[in-house]
Amino acid sequence: MRLKNMALIATSMAAIVACTSSPKKAETAQPKALGIYYSQSNTTRTVAQEIQKQLNCDIAEIECVEPYTGDFMQTIQRWQSEQKDSVLPEIKPLNCNISNYDIIFLGYPIWGGNYALPMASFLKNTDFAGKKLVPFCTFGSGGLNTSVAELQKNAQNAQILDGYGIRQARLAAAPAEVEQFLIRLGLKEGEIEKLPDFSEQKDVTDNEKEIFQQACSDYQMPLGTPVTVGLRPIKGGTEYLYTVEGQNGMKSQIYVLAKEGEKPEFTQVVR
Repeated sequence: MRLKNMALIATSMAAIVACTSSPKKAETAQPKALGIYYSQSNTTRTVAQEIQKQLNCDIAEIECVEPYTGDFMQTIQRWQSEQKDSVLPEIKPLNCNISNYDIIFLGYPIWGGNYALPMASFLKNTDFAGKKLVPFCTFGSGGLNTSVAELQKNAQNAQILDGYGIRQARLAAAPAEVEQFLIRLGLKEGEIEKLPDFSEQKDVTDNEKEIFQQACSDYQMPLGTPVTVGLRPIKGGTEYLYTVEGQNGMKSQIYVLAKEGEKPEFTQVVR
């Protein structure tokens, strides 16, 4: 009888411990990411590989059955012909299954203000239902905003996250910028550089016009005349947001970085 009572006491104590002990917190699984990109001149590939390096994620390249060959002008001529005839290039199957991933990075060069046609072919034949898409692109002057807007129309079943774009002329800045981009997305740990808002637009001064000219003088096409500008301090210098008027009267915005001891450079045009 005594042994039976002791067994009951032991059982009761075990139950108390089980009820009062704190359960272990379940570890949150890191979302699985995949980078898919098309690269015509290896520029977009460089950014894709930087994302792969920093996230240690998988990566896959879109390849055309009939590759775009020749120089820049020959690529443009083929692109214009395909655009005119509403023809998309045939692409090879990817050696991966996107259903295994939570986040898909989509990388492409900008052609005519939009993502390159091989990416359009991929988007047309892929279901992104339930996925998070992160666009990234490379360009001569700009096109991130316009290509993301087009992506939102053609991938309505997916959640489109903030995108990243960089000029080909600024490719050396990609590692640091990609790191900040991934931190802001919550995909990488680290400190975010907090930037203040731009000041209100005001008439440009002669000095601000000179900064604009220095930043844009190397670009092969005229970008317009700066009319007003807003600015904000950044680490090591100032960032300018110019409102520019083109020859046709159309207005655009041009971002310019001016760091101490360095030549000013424009980072993107938003049309």
